[in-house]
This record gives sequence, structure tokens and C-alpha cells, in this order.
Amino acid sequence: MTAEAIKLVRQHLDQVHPAEVLDDATRADYRARIKALLVSRDAVLVAHYYTDPEIQSLAEETGGCVSDSLEMARFGKEHPAKLLIVAGVRFMGETSKILSPEKRVFMPTLEATCSLDIGCPPEEFSDFCDQHPDRTVVVYANTSAAVKARADWVVTSSIAVELIDHLDQRGEKILWAPDQHLGAYVQKQTGADVLCWDGACIVHEEFKARGVLELKKLHPDAAVLVHPESPASVVDVADVVGSTSQLIKAAAELPHQTLIVATDRGIFYKMQQLAPGKTLLEAPTAGSGATCQSCAHCPWMAMNGLENLLAVLEDENGCGQEIQVDESVRVAAMQPLNRMLEFSRSLKG
Repeated sequence: MTAEAIKLVRQHLDQVHPAEVLDDATRADYRARIKALLVSRDAVLVAHYYTDPEIQSLAEETGGCVSDSLEMARFGKEHPAKLLIVAGVRFMGETSKILSPEKRVFMPTLEATCSLDIGCPPEEFSDFCDQHPDRTVVVYANTSAAVKARADWVVTSSIAVELIDHLDQRGEKILWAPDQHLGAYVQKQTGADVLCWDGACIVHEEFKARGVLELKKLHPDAAVLVHPESPASVVDVADVVGSTSQLIKAAAELPHQTLIVATDRGIFYKMQQLAPGKTLLEAPTAGSGATCQSCAHCPWMAMNGLENLLAVLEDENGCGQEIQVDESVRVAAMQPLNRMLEFSRSLKG
């Protein structure tokens, strides 16, 4: 990331307040009250794989959804509930609102953001696009509604390679944003002409190939699972490279009994469900001696807790934590999202 983007990310990190640790009695009380309020307010809870297991289990127990960002939004659109409670980071709430404009969308806290979002300001990104008018603009789902509105396509990591290969075969040159590591991975896999914005995820960027290989020496029979937001050196030592849902699927299907996982450790909750007998190990990061302020867990995801979730449900106006998207931005962002959804359906077909 640029020096200015890094500065902005650090400013946001300085304001991060992780969810409070609650005693057992308080946790049980909060969970019971949240469950009752979800019913009485005609609300459904959707949670990302990277949120705390407490939040993920609550979503499952109440008929909600635990998934990646796109599936969260799709689930919310198709669910009959009038209120969507999105536990994740802000761009996920915005995507839900784009797909479900008729519904009210709340988050436990709007302060939960993403380094990829922060590092890709809409005005600067728009200027970058203007400098390269001959390129098809493809943006990752981990972006603001305003950045999506400037794009030709939105994409998730699960279909990024297929989409870029499709566009390359049509002779199109790509402008990719914001994650440079995922963009480089896609370029390597497809051979397409890809110009990358300078952005990165603060969690995945901290994984180190040397640390993974040292851990592999201690567990020689382990498989290495890597999210492509990680640096190329880490991707190169992986047995499986894929999106969150693809890594979870691999954890269940691989014959290996030990897995070294290079993505946010929140994913372990779902992996352990589907592969209960396996040992899951966090891939090493740079640690506290370097720039790491996350160490395999997103600090903004950690802001989603039972206390602020309960507060949002108890307040008619959601304690001011309602997602709002300007209608003109929403309509513009809907177009590249629809293209992605149609392309995704064609792959499944």
C-alpha cells in the first residue's frame, strides 16, 4: 500500500475497540435476549466466517447465515425478514443494502471497516480509472459502494480466476483493485494483462513463507491452505489456494489430518464443524515485532460482539448503526454486481 494508505489504516486501527469478554452468565443472558429480539423484530443475523465463533454460532442457531460476503448479501436478499443484521465489516453491510434496498440493514458497529476499503478511496480510485480508459475495471467485493459504482465488474475470490480468464479471452485489458496480491495471483493464473491498484489486507499480508515452511518441518504431513490475498511467496508453498468457502471445503475433503491455514483464524469455527477430527494450525505471521496488529485475526471483525449486537436490536433506530447507501450510488453499484451474479450462475450452470 502507499504511505498515505498505510497512514489511514493505522489511524483506523488506533480507534479499534474489540468486543468485550463476557462472563458465562452474561453471555447466556445476552444470547437469549438477542434470539428473542430477532424474532420480535422480524430480523435475521448474517455473519462472516471471520467473526467470533460466538457470533457465528448465534447466526446458525437463529436460522441466519454464516458465509462469505457475497453469500451473506444473497441470503439477506432472499430471506423474508424485514431487518438484516450484518456481522462483519462495513462493505458487507453496504453490499447487503445494495441488493436489498427495501430492507433496513444494521451492523453491530459501523466502525468495523477493512484495510482494502480504506486503502482505496473512491475519488483517488476514480482518477486512477480515468488514467487508463482502455481497461475494464474489475473490483474485489472488499470495496466501498462508491468504488463498486465506478467498476465494470465486481468479483469475489472464488470466481476471480474464471472471470479474468473470461475477460482476457475477449481481448480485454484489466484494471484490478484493490488487493494487489490477489490481482497478481489472478494474473499469474490467467496470463491476462492486469494492472493492479496498490492495496493489501493487513491480515493476509503478514503471513510469511519462511514461517509456514518452518511449521511444515514440525508437521511434515500437514497440508497448507492459503487465501490468495496472501503474498506470492506464501501462495507458492500452498497445497490449496482458494477463497474462504473453497478453503473450508478443502479442509473437509483433504485426507490430511493436520492443516496449516493462512487466512483469518475465525474460519476455524466452520472448518472444525466440517472436519472435527483434524488439527488446525494458524500459519505464522510477522508477529508483534513487525507491523502486525492482527496476527491472523482481523481487528475490525473482532469488533462484532454480543453486547453491541444486543444494543442494536434493542434500539428502534439501531443505535445509529444503520447502513445507508445513496440511491444513485446503489443503482450504479448494482450493475457490476449483477454482472458478477450472472457470471457466477453461468459457471454453476
